[in-house]
Amino acid sequence: MKKLTLLLAAVAAMCLSVEAQEVKQGVFEVGDYTNASEFYNGSYFDMAPTNFYLDHFASQMMYLYFSDFASEFAGKQNVKLTAIYYKFNDQSVYTDILADYKFYLQEVDVNEFQKDADGYKLYFDCVNAGDPAVSGAFEYEAFTSYGEDVEIKVDLSSAPFAITPGKNLVVTAVFDLTGECMSSSEDAPFYTSDIRDRVMTYSDNNDSFLDYANSSDYPRCSLSLSGGGTSVSLPVTRIEYTYTEGGSTSKRGDVNKDGSVSIADVTALIDYLLSGDDTNVDVEAANCNLSEDGVNIADVTALIDFLLGGTW
Repeated sequence: MKKLTLLLAAVAAMCLSVEAQEVKQGVFEVGDYTNASEFYNGSYFDMAPTNFYLDHFASQMMYLYFSDFASEFAGKQNVKLTAIYYKFNDQSVYTDILADYKFYLQEVDVNEFQKDADGYKLYFDCVNAGDPAVSGAFEYEAFTSYGEDVEIKVDLSSAPFAITPGKNLVVTAVFDLTGECMSSSEDAPFYTSDIRDRVMTYSDNNDSFLDYANSSDYPRCSLSLSGGGTSVSLPVTRIEYTYTEGGSTSKRGDVNKDGSVSIADVTALIDYLLSGDDTNVDVEAANCNLSEDGVNIADVTALIDFLLGGTW
């Protein structure tokens, strides 16, 4: 009983020592989202995040966190994405649009799509790596929105996606039409003509991207597909996020401050939770799950999962 009392007291003291920080809201745009005026006018196979002219469509978009947005996030801690927006202009009155969608988010260390020995670009294996960040149904009535900008919102507020400094973000959008596809190519997303080679697309009238992900050709972006853009412009994008300020820019998981993340950090974190002594501990780095509740046993689990899986 005495040991239990001491443990609870130590944990309580530790929690008090982790000073709460105010959570703030932030927004940044890729391209001029607010005043976007440039439509994509190339092949509809190469649109992103989707087109409405085939039954199945997917796009994989890479946002270079460190090189593109380092100044945006400078000094900000615990950055978590809460919403991503895309928009296009409805210039067609042929049919209503009904589609099921799934958005997958992942972080990668490279800053370009990889290629296989034959020179084909490779999708990042998002589908087999975990569940989608969000899924749902999308629809708009063509007649009522004709000539208007239509917005696609990826709402992450129920499970914000934590960003790791230095990592690059990949967003995979998968759309499967549940109604009729369009008979024209006049609906087009707004895009950034100066940011290319950050998107690969998949389009097919027979098989969905998820079916393709389970085929022997995956993750190669094969030219044998009915469509498969490999050098596509990023669509203009609005990203909302939360963050805190202050503190040092610690390396996540490097609890013992030795410059690397290893099993030694698990030991250091457990010792910290038991003793409350932070003399040789980076408390900020110990918040492995980026929770606003301070450091606790859940961070041990997050750290072990990272060491086993290689991703946060």
